[in-house]
Order: sequence, then structure tokens, then C-alpha cells
Amino acid sequence: MFNALVVNKDSESGKTSAAVEKVSLDQLPDGEVTVAVEYSTVNYKDGLCIGPGGGLVRKYPHIPGIDFSGTVEASNDDRYKPGDKVVLTGWRVGEAHWGGYSQKANVKADWLVPLPKGLDSRQAMAVGTAGFTAMLSVMALEDHGLKPGHGPVLVTGAAGGVGSVATAILANLGYEVAGVTGRPEAAEYLTSLGATQIVARDEINETVKRPLEAESWAGCVDAVGGAMLARVLGQMKYGASVAAVGLAGGAGLPATVIPFLLRGVNLLGIDSVMQPYDNRLRAWQRVASDLPMDKLEAMIQPASLSDLPQLGEAILKGEIKGRVVVDVNA
Repeated sequence: MFNALVVNKDSESGKTSAAVEKVSLDQLPDGEVTVAVEYSTVNYKDGLCIGPGGGLVRKYPHIPGIDFSGTVEASNDDRYKPGDKVVLTGWRVGEAHWGGYSQKANVKADWLVPLPKGLDSRQAMAVGTAGFTAMLSVMALEDHGLKPGHGPVLVTGAAGGVGSVATAILANLGYEVAGVTGRPEAAEYLTSLGATQIVARDEINETVKRPLEAESWAGCVDAVGGAMLARVLGQMKYGASVAAVGLAGGAGLPATVIPFLLRGVNLLGIDSVMQPYDNRLRAWQRVASDLPMDKLEAMIQPASLSDLPQLGEAILKGEIKGRVVVDVNA
């Protein structure tokens, strides 16, 4: 028996509740690789799955946790052997498949990647899906021509998980970074990660009638969507790109096609869930080389399984700064 955060749903009221419970190995779903989980983390999707599910959870009882890192305990796949260090993000683990808020997990071998050299298990979960997504965003912007010296790169939702890692990576690579936040108290934190400019959310979080404004940004990592993304599109430099990674500000996009037609702006969709294996490896290797570990350490908020119900609520309210690292064995 081992510990896991289990979410149950009352069949009469439909309400869910989450608590640490004892689980046995034979209760886990089928999988080719059994992993002794060491660390997990907290993402927005995790908050949904710890709570009412947000339409992500198919059946209960359920173990959330869309990310985990740990050590292979048993494997039916030649790619992994006992003792190997591995990382998992995405593939709807923690949503449709039991996830990482557990001391053991059974998963498909295709869902794993080897822990990259230069990272340990704890650091890998300080990165997690949020940091992995941030790296994919930077790679996409670079693939579309972004280089240091082109001008400031805007990061929206900069104090959140994706934004924090994106800010640190971009600054380390030599970019000017402008961080957008609605929390004035986060300015010092963002500056410590390398941001050279702080943009108040209220300055950029409303639609305007003009489809184009002054060309301000050489690139953008956008975790907000909605009205803010629409506004940012009209402020991009000619030929610049926006990497869209989230919808904290809403799924709608009250924009026009004018920035695309008159300035050649690119809107790049970033998906971390179904990324092909080779691109996953490339992104994790770039994380290990391009993310300063001292900056990563400064983002970390430690937690245990018993802290997760409260943290799940907090991340849905936008109250989490940086990266939560869950020690599932604490």
C-alpha cells in the first residue's frame, strides 16, 4: 500500500472531495512501466481535476497530477529498465489516466522521456508542464525568426508558472523581457528572474477600436488569451510572432485579421500534451541548458500531498506564484 491523493465524487450530490488515501498497486490502471514517483507539481489543469473536474476527469475515484518525475521500478518495454530516471508530462495523464499525485504510477512507455542530464527529479518538476510549455514557446518564437536584439519580448501572466520560466529562459538567452502582471507585489520577483520592464495588466487588458497600435514587441509568450491577446496582436512589430499557451483571460479572441494582413504577425499555437517524442527531448535538453538553475530554485514553493486540495483552489484563483514542487513522499 502507498499514499495517493484520491478525488471521490458523491453520486447523489455530484460534489467532489479530495484526500490522501492508501492505494494498492493492483488498483492502478494498466501500464507498461511502473514508476516510483518522487515529485509532482501543480498546474491549472490539476486545480480543475482536484476540484470539480472541469470536464477533464472521466470517472471517479481519480488520482490527479498531470506531471511527475521518478525512478522506474518495473518495465515491460526495452527502452526503460529499473533504476532509470524519467519524466512524464501530458498525454492526458492526471485527467483521463491516473496521474502523479501518488507514490507509484503505471503508464505507457511512450509517455515517458529520460530525465535530461543536468536536471534532477526535483528540478524537473519545478519545470513541469508549465516550464516545458514555456520552452516550447521560446523554441517556436526562435523558429520563426526571433533573435536577441530585435526588441523586447512580452510575457503575459509573467508571475505564473509558464510566465516565470519563460521570463528566466528569455533573459538568460539575452532577450529584453517585459513582464505583464496584475500583482504589483510581483514586480521584484519578475525583476529577479531577469525582466527589464514591468507592464501593469490594466494597461494592456482591454480591447481598443484601433486594430493596430505602435510596434512595441519583437515577440510574445501569452498565457492569458482573451482581450489581452487581441490587444497584443495589434502591438507586435512587423513579422513578429505570439506564442499562445493559455486562456486564463478567456477563450474568446475579440481581434481582427488586420495585424496578420498588414504586419505579417504570426499567432503560434503551443500544445504540450501531444508533443512528439523527438520535440519533447529537444525541449527538455534546451531546458537543461538554457534555464538558470538558481532562477528555477527561486521559483519553488515546496508542498506535500496533503497540501494539494488547498493549492488546487489557489491556482484556480490565480494565487500561485512561480512553481509548486510536490514531494509525494514527504
